[in-house]
Amino acid sequence: MIPIEHLMLITALLLGLSIVSSQISLRLSVPALLLFLLIGMLAGSDGPGQIYFDDAQLSQTLGVVALAFILFSGGLDTHWQSIRPVLLPGISLSTLGIFITAVVVGLIADNFLGFTLLEGMLLGAIVASTDAPAVFGLLRARSMGLKGNLKPLIEFESGSNDPMAVLLTLGLIQLIGNPATTALDLALLFTRQIVLGAAFGVALGWLAAKLINGLRLGYDGLYPVLTIAVVLLTYGSTAALGGSGFLAVYIAGLVLGNQSFIHRRSLIQFHDGLAWLMQIGMFLVLGLLVFPSQLPGVAGEGLLVAFALAFIARPVAVFLSLGWMRYNWRERLLLAWVGLRGASPIILATFPLLAGTSEAGRIFNIVFFVVLISVLLQGVTIAPLARWLRLYEPNTPRPEYPIQFVDSGDMRNDLSEIIVPPGGAGVGQQIVDLDLPEEALVVLIARGNGFIVPRGGTVIEAGDRLLVLASPPALEEACACIVTPLPTPQL
Repeated sequence: MIPIEHLMLITALLLGLSIVSSQISLRLSVPALLLFLLIGMLAGSDGPGQIYFDDAQLSQTLGVVALAFILFSGGLDTHWQSIRPVLLPGISLSTLGIFITAVVVGLIADNFLGFTLLEGMLLGAIVASTDAPAVFGLLRARSMGLKGNLKPLIEFESGSNDPMAVLLTLGLIQLIGNPATTALDLALLFTRQIVLGAAFGVALGWLAAKLINGLRLGYDGLYPVLTIAVVLLTYGSTAALGGSGFLAVYIAGLVLGNQSFIHRRSLIQFHDGLAWLMQIGMFLVLGLLVFPSQLPGVAGEGLLVAFALAFIARPVAVFLSLGWMRYNWRERLLLAWVGLRGASPIILATFPLLAGTSEAGRIFNIVFFVVLISVLLQGVTIAPLARWLRLYEPNTPRPEYPIQFVDSGDMRNDLSEIIVPPGGAGVGQQIVDLDLPEEALVVLIARGNGFIVPRGGTVIEAGDRLLVLASPPALEEACACIVTPLPTPQL
């Protein structure tokens, strides 16, 4: 038994190393999750840390809890307006795309690796889902922009495809262990997971907003505790009734994040920090769980599966899932390449381990190897590929404004940012001449590296970032007055 003071010291060192490695990853253009995994592996029994850890049950439990908070944070920070245009293609990728990926990988594993077709499909189902923490970390931490609706589509798919992957994984484990399982049983399982997950997510997300605004807690520090309870309640109640807890917490975060509630900004920041803590802890634990000495034995198989997944299964799934939708070949190619794998497949690989499924140990090691290759190969090359395909769009980081708006929960107004483009109607105009609606107030202007307190005579320049306090309708009117291009003079 490790003394508590030693455990706290080890935890602090691992967290500190992970934080430092996140900064190193930005400079080396390497995904941070890869370095988190490597730190865990170095701290494990095969590394210099010599920490022996082989508890798959504990790893699965910690991974499920961590993934629930990460998905909730991702939904909380997602605007409905951004995902509404990509709802249909996102659902197609996260359901049909997952199934096609599992089938293609299953056929390859059956023909080249000596797995049975069901075992191969189990391997395919485990590695089929794109990983939400990996994708959120890559796209948001690097402030990488993509043209069109590609970025919200990628984020929505990664946040919503776990239920299908979990369903296929559990269903195939059941089929392998009990061949008498019918297609009807699997269909009922899928329906229950999706319907209950969506229903509980919407209901508890709406209820959370009502609770946050209605309780009026005497201590501000209790509001983050309340939202933690919401995440645990949402996942626990949904999963206990046979629904998809992962889908429920993502939708609950999405529903809550698109409503007005007290301490909105501080709660979003809190859950962002909590998601990072969960992500670091999850990757460290999974790094401890794997034994690097066992990986060379599956290196050949892992490379075959990783390359088959990246160059065959994922592209086939993307092109078939979006076959009837309006995406050009460059957009489809980028979507196919952004199938980044992370901790989710490793967590799913613990399910056959605990169920005692045949080839479970071999599958786990192959999955871990596939994740490493995916992060190294795809995680590093996504930005260069986006530039080559002319789909990359630099995303200028938002300035840190020296003021903060605390939503009381019952106000219709919120602080929003309007970026003034070159050629916009507001360029060269004084604020007093902009004809802004009465409910829109320009509070602060970010210009260059500084801030300007606006007055009526302040002249707007291209590239200015206006911090505007307004209701949604007034904000739309203000955008029309400031952003809309001026008409071209007729000769």
